[in-house]
Amino acid sequence: MTNRILQFGTSRFLQAHADLFVHEARCEGQDIGPITVVKTTLGNARGGRIAAFGSPAGFPVRLKGYKSGQLIDETTQVTSVCRAIDANVEWSTLQSIFAEETEIVISNVGETGYDLVGTEQAVWGSSNTAPQSFPLKLLSLLFYRYEKGGKPLLILPCELVSNNGRVLRALFLKISHDSQASKGFTQWLEEAVIFCDTLVDRIVSEAIDPVGAIGEPYGLWAIKREPKLVEPLQHPCIVYTDDLEPYLRLKLHILNLGHTFLAEIWKTENRPEPETVREILQDATVKRRLMTLYHDEVIPGFVARHLGEQAVAYVKITMERFENPFLNHRMSDIAQNHRYKIERRMIDFMRWVRNVNSNLNFTSLEAIVAAVGDGVE
Repeated sequence: MTNRILQFGTSRFLQAHADLFVHEARCEGQDIGPITVVKTTLGNARGGRIAAFGSPAGFPVRLKGYKSGQLIDETTQVTSVCRAIDANVEWSTLQSIFAEETEIVISNVGETGYDLVGTEQAVWGSSNTAPQSFPLKLLSLLFYRYEKGGKPLLILPCELVSNNGRVLRALFLKISHDSQASKGFTQWLEEAVIFCDTLVDRIVSEAIDPVGAIGEPYGLWAIKREPKLVEPLQHPCIVYTDDLEPYLRLKLHILNLGHTFLAEIWKTENRPEPETVREILQDATVKRRLMTLYHDEVIPGFVARHLGEQAVAYVKITMERFENPFLNHRMSDIAQNHRYKIERRMIDFMRWVRNVNSNLNFTSLEAIVAAVGDGVE
C-alpha cells in the first residue's frame, strides 16, 4: 500500500477533515493511506483517544447542516486511521515508521505549534528521547530519515498559519543552519522534501467520545502546487491551486470577518453569555446589519480585487454555515483575541482593498476599529 500518511495531531478537526477525506478516497479505490496518528503533547490527557484510534471499526464523523440549500445529517464510520502512537512514549517506533513507511506528513498542532520550547536545540543523530516541541520532533525525524536513505517526502501542514508550508520549511532550514547540520542533510531537505502551503476550512464544533467528531457539511482543503508535487488524492473538498490567496481572502474577510463583526455586537450590546452564531442571527436586526455590511462594504472590496462573483457565492455559503441548526458555535469562543482578529480580518481587508481602490466606503468597519481604540492600528 503506497502513500502511507503520518498525522501529527489528534484533534477532532483532523478527524472530520483529512481523515474523512482519505477514508472517502479509499472507499473509491484510491491508493492512499492508511494514517498513523501521532500525539505530540506531553501528558495523558488524550490517552483514551490514542487507544480508540486503533479500533478496526473506525470512528464516527457526523456532518449536519445545510448543503446547497438542503438540510442533511449524515454519519460516516471513518476507517482510514490504522493506529495511533504517543511520540513521547514510543519515539523509537515513530522513528522507524517515519523512516521506512511514511510518504506523506499531515500536521495540525495549533497556531503556536511551531514555537520551540525554552532553550531546546536540535540534536543531530540517533536519540531514544523525543524533543519537546513539534518542530524539533519533526526535524529530528527528518534527519533520521535522511540517515536511513532519505526517501522523498510530502509535508502538508494544516495549521492556521499564513504560508504554513513555507514558514515550516524556513524554520527547519534556519535551525539546521544555526545548529550546524550537515550540508548533505540541508541539501536533501531543500530538494527531496516538498512543503506545500495549505488552507483548511471546516467548522467542527463537537467531539464524540472517545474518538469522533460532529461538524458541518462544508469543507475545504486548498493545497498550493509546488514543483515535483504529485497530487496524493482526489476529493470534492480538495483543491490544488497555483494561488491560495483568493481562498484565503474569502475565508478571512467573509467568514472570519463576519464572525468578528457578530462578536463585536455580542460584546458591546451585552447579549446573553451562552449565545451562539445561529442564535444571534435569529435577531432580524443583527442579521440585517451583517448582510448590509457584506453587500455595502465587503463585496465591493472583493469586486475591486476582481473576485466579486466568488465573494457573492461565498457570502451565500457563509450564511448557510452561520445558520446551521445543528452546530453550537458560541459567541464567547469567537470573541477571544478580539483585537487581534479585528486587525487581521478587518483592518487587513481595508488595506488590501485600498491598495487598488482608495475610494471605497468602509463606514461600519472603521467604526468598529475606532470603538476598539488603542492597540489596533
